[in-house]
Amino acid sequence: MPLENGDTATQRGQQVNGEVSGTPRLRGMGDPPLRGTTAPEGSRTEVTAAGPALGGEEVTPGGTAQRAGQHEEALMTELSELVQKVVKSSSWWERHGVDISILAGTFLLLPAGFLCLRSAQAIPFLVGVLTLGVVHHTLTVKGSHLASHNALTESKSWGKVWAIFFIELCSAFTVEQGTYNHVKIHHGYTNVIGLGDSSTWKLPFLNRYVYMFIAPLAVPILTPLVALDLLRNVEWKAALRTLCCMFVGFYCHYWLLLHVSGFQSPWSALLCMLLTRSLLAHPYIHVNIFQHIGLPMFAPDRKPKRIHLMSLGVLNLPRNALLDWSFGHSLISCHVEHHLFPSLSDNMCLKIKPIVSQYLKQKKLPYNEDTYSSRLRLFLQRYEELMVHAPPITELVGVQ
Repeated sequence: MPLENGDTATQRGQQVNGEVSGTPRLRGMGDPPLRGTTAPEGSRTEVTAAGPALGGEEVTPGGTAQRAGQHEEALMTELSELVQKVVKSSSWWERHGVDISILAGTFLLLPAGFLCLRSAQAIPFLVGVLTLGVVHHTLTVKGSHLASHNALTESKSWGKVWAIFFIELCSAFTVEQGTYNHVKIHHGYTNVIGLGDSSTWKLPFLNRYVYMFIAPLAVPILTPLVALDLLRNVEWKAALRTLCCMFVGFYCHYWLLLHVSGFQSPWSALLCMLLTRSLLAHPYIHVNIFQHIGLPMFAPDRKPKRIHLMSLGVLNLPRNALLDWSFGHSLISCHVEHHLFPSLSDNMCLKIKPIVSQYLKQKKLPYNEDTYSSRLRLFLQRYEELMVHAPPITELVGVQ
Protein backbone atom coordinates (compact mmCIF):
# COMPACT_ATOMS: atom_id res chain seq x y z
CA MET A 1 0.00 0.00 0.00
CA PRO A 2 1.40 3.42 -0.91
CA LEU A 3 2.44 5.58 2.00
CA GLU A 4 1.56 9.11 2.95
CA ASN A 5 3.72 12.19 2.51
CA GLY A 6 6.29 12.51 5.20
CA ASP A 7 9.95 12.60 6.02
CA THR A 8 11.88 11.03 3.17
CA ALA A 9 14.12 9.06 5.49
CA THR A 10 11.45 7.53 7.72
CA GLN A 11 8.07 7.45 6.01
CA ARG A 12 8.87 5.87 2.66
CA GLY A 13 12.34 4.42 2.93
CA GLN A 14 15.60 5.98 1.87
CA GLN A 15 16.94 5.93 -1.66
CA VAL A 16 20.59 5.03 -2.16
CA ASN A 17 22.69 8.15 -1.44
CA GLY A 18 19.41 10.05 -0.88
CA GLU A 19 18.55 10.46 -4.56
CA VAL A 20 14.90 10.47 -5.58
CA SER A 21 15.34 11.35 -9.23
CA GLY A 22 13.94 7.97 -10.20
CA THR A 23 10.69 8.56 -8.32
CA PRO A 24 7.67 7.61 -10.44
CA ARG A 25 5.37 10.54 -11.18
CA LEU A 26 1.65 10.68 -10.51
CA ARG A 27 0.07 11.22 -13.91
CA GLY A 28 -1.69 14.54 -14.29
CA MET A 29 -0.58 15.83 -10.87
CA GLY A 30 2.35 17.99 -11.86
CA ASP A 31 5.33 17.78 -9.50
CA PRO A 32 4.63 14.79 -7.28
CA PRO A 33 5.53 14.09 -3.67
CA LEU A 34 7.61 11.04 -2.87
CA ARG A 35 6.94 7.77 -4.67
CA GLY A 36 4.00 5.88 -3.17
CA THR A 37 1.90 8.84 -1.97
CA THR A 38 -1.38 7.59 -0.58
CA ALA A 39 -4.28 7.88 -2.98
CA PRO A 40 -7.74 9.07 -1.89
CA GLU A 41 -10.01 6.39 -0.43
CA GLY A 42 -11.08 3.96 -3.11
CA SER A 43 -8.98 5.55 -5.84
CA ARG A 44 -6.29 3.94 -7.99
CA THR A 45 -2.82 5.44 -8.05
CA GLU A 46 -1.42 5.51 -11.57
CA VAL A 47 2.34 5.84 -11.53
CA THR A 48 4.66 6.53 -14.42
CA ALA A 49 8.37 5.96 -14.41
CA ALA A 50 10.80 8.31 -16.06
CA GLY A 51 12.44 6.88 -19.15
CA PRO A 52 14.27 7.92 -22.31
CA ALA A 53 12.40 10.16 -24.71
CA LEU A 54 11.03 8.66 -27.89
CA GLY A 55 11.78 11.72 -29.99
CA GLY A 56 9.17 12.98 -32.43
CA GLU A 57 8.05 9.51 -33.45
CA GLU A 58 4.35 8.88 -33.07
CA VAL A 59 3.79 5.75 -31.01
CA THR A 60 0.53 3.89 -30.39
CA PRO A 61 -0.33 2.82 -26.82
CA GLY A 62 0.26 -0.81 -27.75
CA GLY A 63 3.63 0.00 -29.26
CA THR A 64 4.60 2.05 -26.21
CA ALA A 65 3.74 -0.80 -23.86
CA GLN A 66 5.66 -3.25 -26.01
CA ARG A 67 8.75 -1.04 -26.03
CA ALA A 68 8.44 -0.52 -22.28
CA GLY A 69 8.32 -4.26 -21.72
CA GLN A 70 11.33 -4.84 -23.95
CA HIS A 71 13.27 -2.13 -22.15
CA GLU A 72 12.50 -3.66 -18.73
CA GLU A 73 13.50 -7.12 -19.92
CA ALA A 74 16.75 -5.68 -21.25
CA LEU A 75 17.43 -4.07 -17.85
CA MET A 76 16.86 -7.35 -16.04
CA THR A 77 19.04 -9.21 -18.53
CA GLU A 78 21.86 -6.70 -18.13
CA LEU A 79 21.70 -6.85 -14.34
CA SER A 80 21.58 -10.67 -14.43
CA GLU A 81 24.74 -10.76 -16.54
CA LEU A 82 26.56 -8.52 -14.07
CA VAL A 83 25.50 -10.72 -11.16
CA GLN A 84 26.30 -13.93 -13.02
CA LYS A 85 29.88 -12.75 -13.52
CA VAL A 86 30.26 -12.34 -9.78
CA VAL A 87 28.70 -15.74 -9.08
CA LYS A 88 30.97 -17.52 -11.58
CA SER A 89 34.05 -15.87 -10.14
CA SER A 90 33.08 -16.85 -6.58
CA SER A 91 34.37 -19.96 -4.84
CA TRP A 92 32.19 -22.74 -3.42
CA TRP A 93 32.97 -21.34 0.02
CA GLU A 94 31.43 -18.00 -0.94
CA ARG A 95 28.46 -19.53 -2.75
CA HIS A 96 27.52 -22.11 -0.13
CA GLY A 97 30.27 -22.74 2.43
CA VAL A 98 29.81 -19.64 4.57
CA ASP A 99 26.12 -20.26 5.19
CA ILE A 100 26.57 -24.01 5.69
CA SER A 101 29.26 -23.24 8.29
CA ILE A 102 26.91 -20.85 10.11
CA LEU A 103 24.19 -23.50 10.24
CA ALA A 104 26.64 -26.22 11.31
CA GLY A 105 28.20 -24.01 13.98
CA THR A 106 24.76 -23.11 15.26
CA PHE A 107 23.80 -26.77 15.48
CA LEU A 108 26.94 -27.47 17.52
CA LEU A 109 25.77 -24.92 20.12
CA LEU A 110 22.82 -27.14 21.06
CA PRO A 111 24.67 -29.18 23.77
CA ALA A 112 25.86 -26.01 25.49
CA GLY A 113 22.34 -24.58 25.48
CA PHE A 114 20.74 -27.67 27.00
CA LEU A 115 23.50 -28.01 29.62
CA CYS A 116 23.16 -24.36 30.66
CA LEU A 117 19.50 -25.00 31.44
CA ARG A 118 20.59 -27.47 34.16
CA SER A 119 21.88 -24.60 36.28
CA ALA A 120 19.82 -23.33 39.20
CA GLN A 121 21.43 -19.90 38.84
CA ALA A 122 19.65 -17.23 36.82
CA ILE A 123 22.49 -16.11 34.52
CA PRO A 124 23.53 -19.55 33.17
CA PHE A 125 19.86 -20.50 32.79
CA LEU A 126 19.14 -17.34 30.78
CA VAL A 127 22.23 -18.01 28.66
CA GLY A 128 20.78 -21.43 27.89
CA VAL A 129 17.41 -19.94 26.92
CA LEU A 130 19.11 -17.35 24.70
CA THR A 131 21.35 -19.97 23.09
CA LEU A 132 18.51 -22.38 22.30
CA GLY A 133 16.35 -19.51 21.06
CA VAL A 134 19.00 -18.31 18.62
CA VAL A 135 19.74 -21.88 17.50
CA HIS A 136 16.06 -22.60 16.92
CA HIS A 137 15.49 -19.50 14.81
CA THR A 138 18.71 -19.94 12.84
CA LEU A 139 17.73 -23.48 11.88
CA THR A 140 14.04 -22.75 11.29
CA VAL A 141 14.26 -19.34 9.62
CA LYS A 142 17.65 -19.11 7.93
CA GLY A 143 17.96 -22.84 7.29
CA SER A 144 14.39 -23.30 6.07
CA HIS A 145 14.54 -20.20 3.87
CA LEU A 146 17.76 -21.23 2.15
CA ALA A 147 16.54 -24.81 1.78
CA SER A 148 13.24 -23.70 0.22
CA HIS A 149 15.23 -21.93 -2.52
CA ASN A 150 17.74 -24.80 -2.85
CA ALA A 151 20.47 -22.28 -2.01
CA LEU A 152 22.47 -24.60 0.25
CA THR A 153 23.67 -26.92 -2.48
CA GLU A 154 23.75 -27.25 -6.24
CA SER A 155 22.41 -30.82 -6.00
CA LYS A 156 18.64 -31.18 -6.26
CA SER A 157 18.71 -34.47 -4.36
CA TRP A 158 20.60 -33.00 -1.42
CA GLY A 159 18.44 -29.90 -1.69
CA LYS A 160 15.38 -32.07 -1.04
CA VAL A 161 17.07 -33.66 1.96
CA TRP A 162 17.96 -30.30 3.48
CA ALA A 163 14.45 -28.99 2.80
CA ILE A 164 12.89 -31.91 4.72
CA PHE A 165 15.37 -31.50 7.59
CA PHE A 166 15.03 -27.74 8.05
CA ILE A 167 11.39 -27.19 7.05
CA GLU A 168 9.72 -30.33 8.43
CA LEU A 169 11.97 -31.62 11.21
CA CYS A 170 13.11 -28.25 12.60
CA SER A 171 10.24 -25.96 11.62
CA ALA A 172 7.25 -28.36 11.81
CA PHE A 173 5.92 -27.38 8.40
CA THR A 174 5.35 -29.28 5.18
CA VAL A 175 7.93 -28.88 2.42
CA GLU A 176 5.46 -28.96 -0.48
CA GLN A 177 3.14 -26.27 0.86
CA GLY A 178 5.90 -24.15 2.35
CA THR A 179 7.88 -24.11 -0.89
CA TYR A 180 4.81 -23.50 -3.03
CA ASN A 181 3.50 -20.61 -0.92
CA HIS A 182 6.86 -18.93 -0.55
CA VAL A 183 8.74 -19.62 -3.79
CA LYS A 184 5.94 -19.93 -6.32
CA ILE A 185 3.44 -17.44 -4.93
CA HIS A 186 5.27 -14.87 -2.80
CA HIS A 187 8.31 -14.62 -5.06
CA GLY A 188 6.42 -15.08 -8.31
CA TYR A 189 3.80 -12.46 -7.49
CA THR A 190 5.44 -10.12 -5.00
CA ASN A 191 2.97 -7.41 -3.90
CA VAL A 192 0.33 -8.60 -6.38
CA ILE A 193 -3.09 -8.33 -4.75
CA GLY A 194 -4.61 -11.68 -3.86
CA LEU A 195 -1.42 -13.64 -4.57
CA GLY A 196 1.95 -12.49 -3.19
CA ASP A 197 0.75 -9.43 -1.26
CA SER A 198 1.76 -10.78 2.19
CA SER A 199 -1.91 -10.85 3.23
CA THR A 200 -1.31 -14.17 5.04
CA TRP A 201 0.47 -12.12 7.72
CA LYS A 202 -2.56 -9.91 8.39
CA LEU A 203 -4.91 -10.54 11.32
CA PRO A 204 -7.35 -7.61 11.03
CA PHE A 205 -9.39 -8.67 14.10
CA LEU A 206 -6.42 -7.86 16.36
CA ASN A 207 -5.55 -4.32 17.41
CA ARG A 208 -2.12 -2.91 16.67
CA TYR A 209 -0.50 -3.55 20.04
CA VAL A 210 -1.78 -7.11 20.38
CA TYR A 211 -0.65 -7.93 16.83
CA MET A 212 2.77 -6.28 17.08
CA PHE A 213 3.77 -7.30 20.62
CA ILE A 214 1.62 -10.17 21.96
CA ALA A 215 0.47 -12.29 19.02
CA PRO A 216 4.04 -13.23 17.94
CA LEU A 217 4.35 -15.32 21.12
CA ALA A 218 1.80 -17.71 19.60
CA VAL A 219 3.89 -18.40 16.47
CA PRO A 220 5.38 -21.68 17.83
CA ILE A 221 1.83 -22.96 18.47
CA LEU A 222 0.18 -21.64 15.31
CA THR A 223 2.86 -22.85 12.90
CA PRO A 224 2.29 -26.61 13.38
CA LEU A 225 -1.49 -26.10 13.49
CA VAL A 226 -1.42 -24.33 10.13
CA ALA A 227 0.87 -27.05 8.79
CA LEU A 228 -1.57 -29.77 9.87
CA ASP A 229 -4.39 -27.97 8.10
CA LEU A 230 -2.35 -27.69 4.90
CA LEU A 231 -1.62 -31.42 4.88
CA ARG A 232 -5.04 -31.90 3.29
CA ASN A 233 -3.56 -30.42 0.09
CA VAL A 234 -0.64 -32.85 -0.28
CA GLU A 235 -0.34 -36.53 -1.16
CA TRP A 236 -0.73 -39.02 1.67
CA LYS A 237 2.92 -40.07 1.46
CA ALA A 238 4.09 -36.47 1.88
CA ALA A 239 1.58 -35.94 4.70
CA LEU A 240 2.79 -39.05 6.54
CA ARG A 241 6.43 -37.99 6.11
CA THR A 242 5.63 -34.53 7.45
CA LEU A 243 3.79 -35.90 10.48
CA CYS A 244 6.71 -38.18 11.30
CA CYS A 245 9.25 -35.36 10.96
CA MET A 246 7.13 -32.99 13.06
CA PHE A 247 6.78 -35.60 15.83
CA VAL A 248 10.50 -36.42 15.83
CA GLY A 249 11.44 -32.73 15.98
CA PHE A 250 9.10 -31.93 18.87
CA TYR A 251 9.85 -35.11 20.81
CA CYS A 252 13.64 -34.72 20.53
CA HIS A 253 13.39 -31.18 21.91
CA TYR A 254 11.10 -32.35 24.72
CA TRP A 255 13.24 -35.40 25.58
CA LEU A 256 16.45 -33.38 25.74
CA LEU A 257 14.85 -30.87 28.11
CA LEU A 258 13.78 -33.69 30.44
CA HIS A 259 16.88 -35.89 30.32
CA VAL A 260 19.72 -33.43 29.61
CA SER A 261 18.49 -30.13 31.03
CA GLY A 262 16.88 -31.85 34.02
CA PHE A 263 13.35 -30.43 33.94
CA GLN A 264 11.24 -32.25 36.52
CA SER A 265 7.77 -31.91 34.99
CA PRO A 266 6.38 -32.11 31.45
CA TRP A 267 4.72 -28.71 31.81
CA SER A 268 7.94 -26.94 32.74
CA ALA A 269 9.67 -28.53 29.74
CA LEU A 270 6.83 -27.49 27.42
CA LEU A 271 6.92 -23.96 28.81
CA CYS A 272 10.66 -23.77 28.14
CA MET A 273 10.06 -25.04 24.59
CA LEU A 274 7.54 -22.25 24.05
CA LEU A 275 9.92 -19.66 25.50
CA THR A 276 12.90 -20.62 23.34
CA ARG A 277 10.84 -21.07 20.17
CA SER A 278 9.24 -17.64 20.56
CA LEU A 279 12.41 -15.77 21.55
CA LEU A 280 12.80 -14.03 18.16
CA ALA A 281 9.18 -14.37 17.05
CA HIS A 282 8.62 -10.60 17.28
CA PRO A 283 11.30 -9.59 14.76
CA TYR A 284 10.26 -12.59 12.63
CA ILE A 285 6.72 -11.24 12.27
CA HIS A 286 7.92 -7.64 11.96
CA VAL A 287 10.44 -8.40 9.21
CA ASN A 288 7.81 -10.25 7.18
CA ILE A 289 5.49 -7.24 7.13
CA PHE A 290 8.01 -4.38 7.17
CA GLN A 291 9.63 -5.34 3.88
CA HIS A 292 6.53 -5.53 1.67
CA ILE A 293 3.35 -4.16 3.23
CA GLY A 294 3.14 -0.39 2.81
CA LEU A 295 4.89 -0.51 -0.56
CA PRO A 296 3.06 -0.31 -3.94
CA MET A 297 0.58 -3.10 -4.67
CA PHE A 298 -0.52 -4.25 -8.13
CA ALA A 299 -3.44 -5.99 -9.81
CA PRO A 300 -2.66 -9.47 -11.23
CA ASP A 301 -3.33 -8.33 -14.80
CA ARG A 302 -1.45 -5.02 -14.52
CA LYS A 303 1.73 -5.90 -12.67
CA PRO A 304 5.03 -4.50 -13.99
CA LYS A 305 7.92 -6.58 -15.26
CA ARG A 306 10.15 -8.33 -12.77
CA ILE A 307 12.81 -5.65 -12.22
CA HIS A 308 10.22 -2.94 -11.52
CA LEU A 309 8.05 -5.29 -9.44
CA MET A 310 10.93 -6.16 -7.15
CA SER A 311 12.50 -2.70 -6.95
CA LEU A 312 9.14 -1.12 -6.10
CA GLY A 313 7.70 -3.79 -3.83
CA VAL A 314 10.67 -4.86 -1.68
CA LEU A 315 12.57 -3.04 1.07
CA ASN A 316 15.90 -3.63 2.81
CA LEU A 317 16.51 -3.17 6.52
CA PRO A 318 19.92 -2.23 7.96
CA ARG A 319 22.40 -4.91 8.96
CA ASN A 320 21.93 -6.32 12.45
CA ALA A 321 24.32 -8.88 13.94
CA LEU A 322 21.66 -10.97 15.70
CA LEU A 323 19.14 -10.95 12.86
CA ASP A 324 21.80 -11.42 10.18
CA TRP A 325 22.93 -14.57 11.96
CA SER A 326 19.48 -15.93 12.84
CA PHE A 327 17.47 -14.90 9.76
CA GLY A 328 20.17 -14.38 7.14
CA HIS A 329 21.15 -11.42 4.97
CA SER A 330 18.57 -12.25 2.32
CA LEU A 331 15.76 -11.59 4.81
CA ILE A 332 17.26 -8.46 6.37
CA SER A 333 19.69 -6.17 4.55
CA CYS A 334 19.65 -7.89 1.14
CA HIS A 335 15.95 -8.56 0.63
CA VAL A 336 15.84 -6.62 -2.66
CA GLU A 337 18.77 -8.65 -3.95
CA HIS A 338 17.14 -11.86 -2.76
CA HIS A 339 13.88 -11.14 -4.61
CA LEU A 340 15.76 -10.35 -7.79
CA PHE A 341 17.99 -13.46 -7.50
CA PRO A 342 16.25 -15.85 -5.07
CA SER A 343 18.47 -18.89 -5.71
CA LEU A 344 21.56 -17.19 -4.26
CA SER A 345 22.72 -17.88 -0.71
CA ASP A 346 22.75 -15.23 2.01
CA ASN A 347 26.47 -14.65 1.61
CA MET A 348 26.16 -14.21 -2.16
CA CYS A 349 23.27 -11.78 -1.73
CA LEU A 350 25.55 -9.72 0.50
CA LYS A 351 28.34 -9.92 -2.09
CA ILE A 352 26.17 -8.70 -4.99
CA LYS A 353 24.47 -5.98 -2.94
CA PRO A 354 26.81 -3.14 -4.10
CA ILE A 355 26.33 -4.16 -7.74
CA VAL A 356 22.53 -4.30 -7.51
CA SER A 357 22.15 -1.06 -5.57
CA GLN A 358 24.50 0.82 -7.91
CA TYR A 359 22.78 -0.55 -11.02
CA LEU A 360 19.27 0.36 -9.83
CA LYS A 361 20.50 3.84 -8.87
CA GLN A 362 22.12 4.38 -12.26
CA LYS A 363 18.95 3.28 -14.07
CA LYS A 364 16.79 5.58 -11.91
CA LEU A 365 14.94 2.64 -10.39
CA PRO A 366 13.81 2.53 -6.74
CA TYR A 367 16.05 0.93 -4.14
CA ASN A 368 14.04 1.00 -0.92
CA GLU A 369 15.79 1.08 2.45
CA ASP A 370 14.53 2.01 5.90
CA THR A 371 15.37 1.37 9.55
CA TYR A 372 13.67 -1.17 11.79
CA SER A 373 12.57 1.52 14.27
CA SER A 374 11.20 3.71 11.50
CA ARG A 375 9.08 0.90 10.07
CA LEU A 376 7.87 -0.04 13.56
CA ARG A 377 6.68 3.53 14.19
CA LEU A 378 5.04 3.62 10.77
CA PHE A 379 3.06 0.43 11.37
CA LEU A 380 1.98 1.52 14.84
CA GLN A 381 0.81 4.88 13.48
CA ARG A 382 -0.95 3.51 10.40
CA TYR A 383 -1.88 -0.01 11.46
CA GLU A 384 -5.54 0.33 10.41
CA GLU A 385 -4.60 1.50 6.92
CA LEU A 386 -1.79 -0.96 6.31
CA MET A 387 -2.97 -4.09 8.09
CA VAL A 388 -6.77 -3.91 8.26
CA HIS A 389 -8.11 -2.15 5.16
CA ALA A 390 -7.53 -3.43 1.63
CA PRO A 391 -4.67 -1.52 -0.03
CA PRO A 392 -5.27 0.60 -3.14
CA ILE A 393 -3.83 -0.70 -6.39
CA THR A 394 -0.83 1.05 -7.92
CA GLU A 395 -0.66 0.95 -11.68
CA LEU A 396 2.60 1.52 -13.51
CA VAL A 397 1.88 2.95 -16.91
CA GLY A 398 4.29 4.09 -19.57
CA VAL A 399 7.31 2.38 -18.05
CA GLN A 400 10.12 2.85 -20.54
